[in-house]
Amino acid sequence: MSRTFADRLPEMLASVFVVFFIVLGIAPADRAVWIAEAVPVVFVFTILVFTARRYRFSNAAYLLMSFWLFWHTVGGHFTFAAVPFGFVSDIIGASRNHFDRIGHFSVGFYAYAFTEILVRRRLAGPVVSTLFGLFAIMSVAAGYEILEWWYAVSSDPEAGIAVLGSQGDIWDAQKDMLSDTLGALFSLALFWTAGRRWGSHDPVPSAR
Repeated sequence: MSRTFADRLPEMLASVFVVFFIVLGIAPADRAVWIAEAVPVVFVFTILVFTARRYRFSNAAYLLMSFWLFWHTVGGHFTFAAVPFGFVSDIIGASRNHFDRIGHFSVGFYAYAFTEILVRRRLAGPVVSTLFGLFAIMSVAAGYEILEWWYAVSSDPEAGIAVLGSQGDIWDAQKDMLSDTLGALFSLALFWTAGRRWGSHDPVPSAR
């Protein structure tokens, strides 16, 4: 039986991302920053690839998760504070580059996938599934800010500042975690309002 476009979407996204990642890794603005930012991207991508045979997320979940992979890779290439994103700051009258804020917001999209696993496997009810997705993102957000801080104080000062991307804002870490949380709430709203139409609530076998 021939596979449809929808059936092949995860593999197509993965193939495009691999090419995208290689191209942006050829001549990044700062190699040390690129390596630091590439590590979480490679980690997440590898998990998704090696778990795909045991559990296939809905296409909606893969699309949401791929947004962060692409966005974070761009940030690693330019360094987040230096991504050519000034036109957005001009539009909203901001004094800083908000490319990283959108990146953190997209981290919250993974709440969709966390919740989907519990719902499709019938492991928990709607309330517990939703709270699990939300709290998982909040925990990851806090942990990542700690890792960024550790890298900043232990590495080359310029590379550390570039990875932090605080741009002089002493509340940057708190605002980043808020962005992660708001992204999670957004994706969870999508899950419960449109997820059923997108196949995100359909039961799946435990293995295949």
